[in-house]
Amino acid sequence: SSSSAESLDRLYPAVGSTKAPRKRTTSQCKSEPPLLRTSKRTIYTAGRPPWYNEHGTQSKEAFVIGLGGGSASGKTTVATMIIEALDVPWVVLLSMDSFYKVLTKQQQEQAASNDFNFDHPDAFDFDLIIATLKKLKQGKSVKIPIYDFTTHSRKKEWKTLYGANVIIFEGIMAFADKELLKLLDLKIFVDTDSDIRLVRRLRRDISERGRDIEGVIKQYNKFVKPAFDQYIQPTMRLADIVVPRGSGNTVAIDLIVQHVHSQLEEPSPDLLTMCLVFRAALASAHQCHPLPQTLSVLKSTPQVRGMHTIIRNKETSRDEFIFYSKRLMRLLIEHALSLLPFQSCTVQTPQGHDYEGRTYSGKQITGVSILRAGETMEPALRAVCKDVRIGTILIQTNCNTGEPELHYLRLPKDISEDHVILMDCTVSTGAAAMMAVRVLLDHDVPEDKIFLLSLLMAEMGVHSVAYAFPRVKIITTAVDKKVNDLFRIIPGIGNFGDRYFGTDAPPDWSDDEDALST
Repeated sequence: SSSSAESLDRLYPAVGSTKAPRKRTTSQCKSEPPLLRTSKRTIYTAGRPPWYNEHGTQSKEAFVIGLGGGSASGKTTVATMIIEALDVPWVVLLSMDSFYKVLTKQQQEQAASNDFNFDHPDAFDFDLIIATLKKLKQGKSVKIPIYDFTTHSRKKEWKTLYGANVIIFEGIMAFADKELLKLLDLKIFVDTDSDIRLVRRLRRDISERGRDIEGVIKQYNKFVKPAFDQYIQPTMRLADIVVPRGSGNTVAIDLIVQHVHSQLEEPSPDLLTMCLVFRAALASAHQCHPLPQTLSVLKSTPQVRGMHTIIRNKETSRDEFIFYSKRLMRLLIEHALSLLPFQSCTVQTPQGHDYEGRTYSGKQITGVSILRAGETMEPALRAVCKDVRIGTILIQTNCNTGEPELHYLRLPKDISEDHVILMDCTVSTGAAAMMAVRVLLDHDVPEDKIFLLSLLMAEMGVHSVAYAFPRVKIITTAVDKKVNDLFRIIPGIGNFGDRYFGTDAPPDWSDDEDALST
C-alpha cells in the first residue's frame, strides 16, 4: 500500500471477539518518578539544564543512548541497570511509548477491536520524537505527551523534562528513522528469544491492561511478530552493541557502562576547578567595557543612598536591615514596572469627562524568585502588582563536583506569554542569574520579556548577563565595581540571605551563594 511505501522510506535501510474491559493505563515517560532509588543510592532522573559558559551557550551536549529491540525484550530493565551502574547524577529515560500518534475515529475503532497496528512505523510521531531529542540533547526543556492506551489518545496534560548528562531513549522503532539515528551516540539492540518476549507480553497485557489471552495472541500474530520480522530485527545490524538475553547479560551491560564512562570523561580539570575557571572567565571577560544599555539603575536620590548606607553597615541590626531592604525592594519593583510596555487608553471619570491614560499592554506579569534570597522580594511584588503569579527556582552547586544542579522548579502554566520579573537580591559573577535566565528561555519565555531585578549587582555580573542575553533587561538599585577573589561584591552588602534570615554564613560564601551554594 502507499502508506507502507511511505513508512518504508523512513527506514534506514529500507526493508524489503469480546474483550474484558481494560484498566486505564497510560504511557508514562520512564523518568517517572523523578527519583530512581537503587540499593546503593538515589539517581535524579528528571534531568536538569546543564551548565552554560560565559557566552550563555551550552558547555557540552548530553550523551544519548538508543535502546532498540522487540516488544517485551527487556529494554526498560536494561536501561535501568545501565543507569544504576553509570553512577552519573542526572539521567533522562525517555520511552517511545509516549509518542504514539493521535488516532482518527476510524483508527480508534480498529484499535478497540485489536485491528490497529501499533507496531508499525506509521504509528509513531517521528517528527515529535526527533524535535524532542534534539532539544534534550541541547540541554533544553521539553514537554512530553502522555499516551492513554485505554482511549488511544494523548492526555491533555504533558510532562516537562530537562536535559541531563545522559539521555536513554528506548523503543521498538528506536533505529527506524534516518534522522533519529543521527541523534544517537550509542545504539544498543536488546536481543531476546521470541518465546520469552511473547510470555512477557501476555503477562503484561493481561495483568496491566485488562486484555484477554485471545486478544493478545491475535494482536501478536497479526501485527507484533510480522512487524518485528519486517521492521525491527533488520535494524539490529545498525546497532553498535547487541545484548543477547537482555537484562540477564550482565557482562554486556558492564562493557556498555565502561564505554559510556570513557565517552563522558574528558582530560580536563575536575569539575570544581572548572566551576571556578568559569567564574574567573566571567570576571575577566568584560573588564573596562561601558555598562550595557539594557541596564537600568534606580536613581540614587538622598533617600536611596541613605537606605543603602543603613543596609551596608555591618552594625545594622537585623530588624533595621529587613525594614530598609523591604523599602528598597518596593522602590525597585515600582521602577521595574515602569519599564513595562504601556499603551494609550481612554477612561471616563466620575464627573463624566474623558481621561487619556495608559494601561499595561502585555498579557500578564509573573514573578520568579531565585531561592533563597530572591523570595524576600516576593511581598514587594505582590504589594504593587495585583494577582501576580509567582514561581520559584532553586539552583545549588554539588559540593563534590562543583556542578550546578537544578534542585527545584515551580513555574506557572503558560509562562511563555508573560513578562517575567526574575528576582535575586545580589548578583556578583552572574553565574546563578544566567542559569535561571536559561531555565526561563527553555520554557519559551522570550528573552526581551525577562526583567532581572537585584538590589545590588557587581559590574562583572551585569556584563556577563548582558553579554550572554543581550535582550534581558537588568534592573538594580546600585552597581558596585569590584568582586574579590572569593567572588564577593566590594564594597558590597554581605551575605544578604544570612543577614535577612538571621543565619550564619559559611566561611567560603559568595554573593551568588543564595542561589548557587554548596
